[in-house]
Amino acid sequence: MRIAQEQDPENLYLAAHYLDQRAMRGERIEDEARELATKVLRSPVSSYSGLKPLLRVYRKYVSVDEAIDLSEKALKNHPDERYLKRCAALCYERKLIFSDSPPKKSMLDRAVSLHQEVIRLYPHSSLMKKIDLAQIYALSRDGLAKADKIYQELLESDLELADKQMLYNRYAIYLHFQRQDGNMSIRYHMKAAEIPQQSFFRKNSIKVLEKRGRNSMCGDIREFLANLQEP
Repeated sequence: MRIAQEQDPENLYLAAHYLDQRAMRGERIEDEARELATKVLRSPVSSYSGLKPLLRVYRKYVSVDEAIDLSEKALKNHPDERYLKRCAALCYERKLIFSDSPPKKSMLDRAVSLHQEVIRLYPHSSLMKKIDLAQIYALSRDGLAKADKIYQELLESDLELADKQMLYNRYAIYLHFQRQDGNMSIRYHMKAAEIPQQSFFRKNSIKVLEKRGRNSMCGDIREFLANLQEP
């Protein structure tokens, strides 16, 4: 990565990835990331402009708030670029989902607006963003009904097995943490695990089931895991 970046120093996409690699090794790259951001903002918008990997660097090693600011600056320069809206939506989602403090209404509203726009702009690849939108709604008490509605519509839709598996896993997590319905959560983790396709979501559901052996459904869980077929 270093050699490639030295040979093509004007390639901002490579530069962002190189910063990520250096940060993973423990180097302090915050100032260089901010300097690179000024160059990226002046560049034409594309998936190889370097913004997406740079935002990932910001979220991991600088701050999520600065990542949001950077994505908003990019959107201000190019307000109609759907790619930038997708990048901004991801930054808001990461800020809200992984924050320990209650979200501000203004941030929730902005995150909802961006996710709705991205779903409209990417209709054929919107499943994950719909799930993310449901998760954002669930962060406010008055948004739980909206989250329920999204999940019910998705559960009733015609999906590929891999997408069903992901949906069941995410819905199970939602049921456990947002709806405090442990038994129904286990049922959906089972539905995710029994789909014979290896994935992160299947592994996660199996792991959760293994840890919930003391649940009131422990007998059902043990029987299910004993009879589970490997893909």
